[in-house]
Formats: sequence, C-alpha cells, structure tokens
Amino acid sequence: MTQPLPEQDLPDRASDAAAADLELAGRIRAGDAAAFELVMRRHNRRLFRLARSVLGNAAEAEDVVQETWLRAYAHLGEFTGAGGLAPWLGRIALNEALGRLRRRGRVVSLDEHRDGGETALMRRIETMSMQQPDPERLAGSAELRRVLEAAIDALPDEFRTVFVLRAIEEMSVAETAATLSLRPETVKTRFHRARRRLQEALGARLDLLARGSFEFGGAHCDRVVATVLARLRPALDAAAARRTIRQPTR
Repeated sequence: MTQPLPEQDLPDRASDAAAADLELAGRIRAGDAAAFELVMRRHNRRLFRLARSVLGNAAEAEDVVQETWLRAYAHLGEFTGAGGLAPWLGRIALNEALGRLRRRGRVVSLDEHRDGGETALMRRIETMSMQQPDPERLAGSAELRRVLEAAIDALPDEFRTVFVLRAIEEMSVAETAATLSLRPETVKTRFHRARRRLQEALGARLDLLARGSFEFGGAHCDRVVATVLARLRPALDAAAARRTIRQPTR
C-alpha cells in the first residue's frame, strides 16, 4: 500500500492551508496516490461525522464518504483553493447524504424546521434521562457516550448537523457556514439551541464527551482509503504516466 506523505512536507500554518490544499489537489490530478491518501486520512472522520449527522446510520455514512472521494476526484479540476478542501469536500458529502434522503422520500432541507421537532426531542431526552443511571457513575464510559450519541441523533436535522461540525469536529463558525452554505448568524443560533437541549440531558459532561462521539478511525478509515484507491487506481496510474511523458528529458 502506498505510504502517505509526512505531514511536515506541507505548510502547517493556517495562512498557508489553502495554498497547501491547492498544491495537494494538483499532485492528486497528476496521479500522486500518496497525496490522495494523505488527504483522505485528514478528512475521513469529518466527512463521516457530517454524513452520519444527516443520515443517522453509520454504514450508510461510510458509503457516503467513499462516494464523496470518487466525486471529488472526478471534479478536482473545479477546486480553486478558495476556503480550502474541508468546506469543498463537506459540500460534496452533504449533497450526497441529502440525495440519499431524497431517495428515501424524506424532506431534507436543512433550512426548514420540522414541525414539532423540538417537542419530540425533549420527550426523547426526558425518557433517556429517566432510564439511564446517574451520569456521575458513568463519566468517561462507553455507555454515557452512547447516551450522548442518542441525544445528538434526536436533535432536529438542522441543529444536529451544525452541532456535529461545531462541537465534535471543532470547526469554526465560518468553516461550518461555508460547509453548509448557511449564514454565520444561523450557525450560531442553531448551535446554541442544540447545546441548550443537550445540556438539559447531560449537564456539564456535554463538552467533555462531545469530541469523542461518532469516531471513525482505524479499520474504518483504512477500509475507505483502500476501497477508494483501488477503484481509482487505473485513473491515478494513467495520470502519473501522462505526467512522466510530459517531463522533459535531461
């Protein structure tokens, strides 16, 4: 398997991130499979969490991540570097996830509130709070993490996706707004409302637990990388061969 490029090969300052992403995109278009693997490993977890926040299903979210990379490679020539790869990839993943919801026949607009969504959410949180043991005895445990994930899943769609990107992925307001095509003020409002409802169920443990929710690493990440590279190997090899032919001989 191709070894990923070391992180230190790329600029790591925030001001250089967009330029580094543009350079990586160029290397991938030229058939550099190692650069592609590096990009996938950097963004897989974020894309998975975004897709899962829309679909509520881990297996389907993993499929969305794979499809995102295939679509991203096919349209890599359209990437201009503005804003960096994260929001560009996020929009591809979001559109793919929403498309799957449409095929299920569900209403999928993130700009619309579901009727009665907040009331239904509070009923589910109250039920979970009564059924679960004292959170103090479960702090840091897998059981409490499952309680948090269930509470996040119970959020209305438009709140859940913003919360996942802001609290779990720790994206900025600007990054979240760019990824979801929302106004920054809308991101702030939805995040505040989501936090308020989750805090009613989980209290002060919320911030501690949120970042460890919906993990996507190890074998899951490896499987996505291997599958995507296998499917794109002919195209990457062809691009690398064209690059070699164009290089002047010495």
